[in-house]
Amino acid sequence: MSERPIVTRFAPSPTGYLHIGGARTALFNWLYARGRGGKFLLRIEDTDRERSTPEATAAILRGMDWLGLDHDGEAVSQFEGAARHAEVAHAMLDAGHAYKCFSTQDEIAAFREAARAEGRSTLFLSPWRDTDPSKHPDLPFVIRLKAPRTGETVIEDQVQGRVVWQNDQLDDMICLRSDGTPTYMLAVVVDDHDMGVTHVIRGDDHLANAARQSLVYQAMGWDVPVWAHIPLIHGPDGKKLSKRHGALGVEEYQAMGYPAAGVRNYLARLGWSHGDDEFFTDDQAKSWFDFNGIGKSPARFDFKKLDNLSGQHIAAADDAALLHEIEAFQKVRSAPAFDNEQKTLLLAGMYCLKERAKTFPELLEKAHFILGKRPFEPDEKAAAALDDVSRGILLELTPHLQNASWNRDTLEAIVAQVAEAHDLKLGKLAAPLRAAIAGRAVTPSVFDMMLVIGREETIARLKDATQ
Repeated sequence: MSERPIVTRFAPSPTGYLHIGGARTALFNWLYARGRGGKFLLRIEDTDRERSTPEATAAILRGMDWLGLDHDGEAVSQFEGAARHAEVAHAMLDAGHAYKCFSTQDEIAAFREAARAEGRSTLFLSPWRDTDPSKHPDLPFVIRLKAPRTGETVIEDQVQGRVVWQNDQLDDMICLRSDGTPTYMLAVVVDDHDMGVTHVIRGDDHLANAARQSLVYQAMGWDVPVWAHIPLIHGPDGKKLSKRHGALGVEEYQAMGYPAAGVRNYLARLGWSHGDDEFFTDDQAKSWFDFNGIGKSPARFDFKKLDNLSGQHIAAADDAALLHEIEAFQKVRSAPAFDNEQKTLLLAGMYCLKERAKTFPELLEKAHFILGKRPFEPDEKAAAALDDVSRGILLELTPHLQNASWNRDTLEAIVAQVAEAHDLKLGKLAAPLRAAIAGRAVTPSVFDMMLVIGREETIARLKDATQ
């Protein structure tokens, strides 16, 4: 018998943006499925009608799209499956695996209060569990799962190992409310079964849910999925990740100018490792990713590591693809689009722009010599390099460039020659040259800039600076 194809899913609640923890859960599911020729599905868990919003759903979809986490088929709405969820609750009722409970909220509260006073467990034990249906009143009721009262429930988790619950600690969870709507705990199981999910990879805050949800699988005679509960992400101080640590929406990382590949790589390394590998491609991550590499301890978010990996991905990126992503970044931050000449020059200069740039704002700052307009207004540091002596030397340099061969060796030789004539080191002449060409003190190499913008533009800028 051939093994079932692997199916994973990401099931966010649309009550806010796609936060970084959710994005990592989606990534792990995507990597596991994609690396094994399986399917990666998306389900929007919108049963909480008060808190779910279309805007949040749109933000989740945008975040996944930016991260490049493509899913198979249409996104499924959990709310739309309510009739199917109710059908399963009634099937369990008919089979004797569930029962009607007529206890009111007041009665349940009174039960718990009495249990507390007597030092007993406050786990609610419904008096209706074994009542003969002929004695049922004509009153509103919920449908509760008939959980076993003795023995234990065991989860063989791929990350957490063997986890055991004593059944006398598990309650008879509500599957269908008195208004006929299903609970989240039931809906998740029905949806995962109906969608053919084979592996449930999610945060370890859901571990206790797995024990109760496994009882629904057993009651229905369904295959229980492989469980993998991954540790949550903490801040650098070891506390639960919060906004002050960088627990932002994924789209905010896009707006800060991180490349999607860098964020994917960084998120994959948050809680998972493959030997000592830090920098890797999507294809490597897909082929390497497995549960053995996931640690049991919470991962710590670290912006320095994110910056470092982002810089490596910018440096390794294909120039045209990088320009395309930078254009999308410009759009996100409502900056003007590049004109055709700027695009041509950015592509020509990408080789010297992307080295050592950790984010797109850093890269674009280095590209000021392309994106700025003549006459360049030097910033404070650049202006200091353009004193009268330096201007005189630049004035002397300009005619040497008029008819020179426009290649690096020739340009370096000419500048070195002029510097030597004034008993200067090459670096001493590079600062005013940089200020004249870019109006900035921190730029790519002056020779790279001269090669990118060409002879005519270089000479025009030198003339601007020496007038």
